[in-house]
Amino acid sequence: MKISNRNKILYLLTILVVLGGDLLTKTIVNHQMKVGASYELIENFFYFTNIHNTGAAWGIFAGHIEFFYVITIIAAIAIIYYFLHSNEDQAIFRYGLVLVFAGLLGNLYDRVIFKYVRDFIDFIIFGYDFPIFNVADMGVVIGMFLIIIDLLIGEYKQWKFNQSHPQ
Repeated sequence: MKISNRNKILYLLTILVVLGGDLLTKTIVNHQMKVGASYELIENFFYFTNIHNTGAAWGIFAGHIEFFYVITIIAAIAIIYYFLHSNEDQAIFRYGLVLVFAGLLGNLYDRVIFKYVRDFIDFIIFGYDFPIFNVADMGVVIGMFLIIIDLLIGEYKQWKFNQSHPQ
């Protein structure tokens, strides 16, 4: 595994921006808003709603913090493994892993320090109150999206190769 100095800096900056942005925004919201308070930013669409989530999305597995510690450790090991075993030309895949890792660290920090995750970004989309989330969650979702895109590109390239080299 080879990583250029430019990419090392990019990956480190990405982790610092996502993790720093996550912790900073959560701290600001928690100092400015009481738990359960909601502030409407865009009418009937976008709110800051301060909640303390002891579970995952939709509050599933609420109160099972040990479960999240185990899952987080397994995920971190898997991310590091796949990153170290990826190639320099897998830039989308690597960047996706870095985003997921940064998000994982942000929520792990909350779980270790507070025993819950501080969520506040709240959307109502076509009448559906989407689960409240934070910047770390955005890193995880965007990272997973990039990983899936990379996997689809790889499958497409393999398909194209197979089409041009019939057996």
